[in-house]
Amino acid sequence: MGREFDDLSSRVIAAAIEVHRALGPGFLEGVYEQALRIELRKRGIPFESQKEIRVSYEGQIVGRHVLDLLIDGQLVMELKAVEMIDRAHRAQVKSYLKATGCKVGLLLNFAEMPLGIHRVVLRFEEPEDRL
Repeated sequence: MGREFDDLSSRVIAAAIEVHRALGPGFLEGVYEQALRIELRKRGIPFESQKEIRVSYEGQIVGRHVLDLLIDGQLVMELKAVEMIDRAHRAQVKSYLKATGCKVGLLLNFAEMPLGIHRVVLRFEEPEDRL
């Protein structure tokens, strides 16, 4: 991840901030997703919405995820409109990162004031010794 990725992240965050500035908190997640799609298109940022990702094991599909937004094939965006982001929300984004092979995700909470922007990074760490 370099300067180009940082620029992409900054542009996406700016688009989300604009949506939040215009709409404010109080709507359901889907409203923000629709508005963000409009803003991303306006800014020329490539994305896929409601992208289905398959999870495989031993060559067989064992699960599916549906991403809110996949930006330029490299940045996962999960949108929320909840009182507080918790561990389960972060774990959800991490599972999306594992399934897509992306290294970074943005977890945006439109119910927060100002907009809640949470960066989630997939780190490959040594497994702990457990019995």
